[in-house]
Amino acid sequence: MNSLRTSSILRKLHSPHVLPAAGVLLLLAAIAANLCFGAVALSPARLIADLSGTGDGSALQIIRHVRFPRTVATLLAGSALAVSGMVIQSVLGNPLASPGIIGVNSGAGFMATLACAVFPGQMALVSPAAFVGALLAVLLVYGIGRITGASRMTIILAGVAISSILSAGIDMVVTLVPDALMGSAMFRIGGVAGVTLSSVFPQGGVMLAAMAAVFFLRSEIDILTLGGETAQSLGLPVGFYRFLLLGLSALLAGSAVSFAGLIGFVGLLVPHIARRIVGTQSKELVPCCMLLGAAFLTLCDLLARTLFSPFEIPVGLVLSLLGGPFFLWLLICQKGRGSA
Repeated sequence: MNSLRTSSILRKLHSPHVLPAAGVLLLLAAIAANLCFGAVALSPARLIADLSGTGDGSALQIIRHVRFPRTVATLLAGSALAVSGMVIQSVLGNPLASPGIIGVNSGAGFMATLACAVFPGQMALVSPAAFVGALLAVLLVYGIGRITGASRMTIILAGVAISSILSAGIDMVVTLVPDALMGSAMFRIGGVAGVTLSSVFPQGGVMLAAMAAVFFLRSEIDILTLGGETAQSLGLPVGFYRFLLLGLSALLAGSAVSFAGLIGFVGLLVPHIARRIVGTQSKELVPCCMLLGAAFLTLCDLLARTLFSPFEIPVGLVLSLLGGPFFLWLLICQKGRGSA
């Protein structure tokens, strides 16, 4: 009797209406918490007073100029990194893959550091330089994979090699121009403190367009997960769609890190959590990653601002503290499956 009741509850939870509603509610709760809590807590009474004109207006100023821009940044970056990670894991058939494995982070970091070295004090150039670096790194990785056969393993190995070379390039630039470290230090840690809407919106448009494209390519993603030979036998041009989807992943991750810095683990953690909730079909997986990624990064940003309040730590550190143990757990699980 109890088992029947439990299965009935699980069926209700996995209905096509309950899960999306729960995801939207989680996202709205994360947005509300991020706007109201921080070094200065903004109570509903204070917000209502400011809205009615009876308050001093400070609460609205804090939200308008500080918390709203960074909330928009975490929503967009979280969604983009989560979808990017999901696509990369599906296309490359590697559950441990993430945007960093195809050179996004190292390419963005190298170009950001180079911009700080060549144009000291011109911090406005860091974001576009990082975006260009991420795209160029991914194109280089895929170009090497294409020349040598474009297999999934070749792309992964090329990504590891290019990431290693670019990381060495970052260290070389910092060694030759020590002042570049001062300009790129916060970018390399990752965070959205001080972000403005003007720095988010150009890349935000790119991210929304790329996520829409991924959403319409859900069927092709599912076919690619069957393997290259099977996908080819079903009539899918594997090389073309693999290049297209990895390019969209690079656009998503490159746009996100261009204003949020080298934030890690979102593209690794969120797709795994989403698969446990909705399964492996991209029809449900893509929107679930969008919602969970946005909510997850927004809540992590809230933790970064409140854990040691009034002091704030970069959200990249929070993600490293959460993502490191999770990655080790994934490695152990993968080893257990392999030995079985």
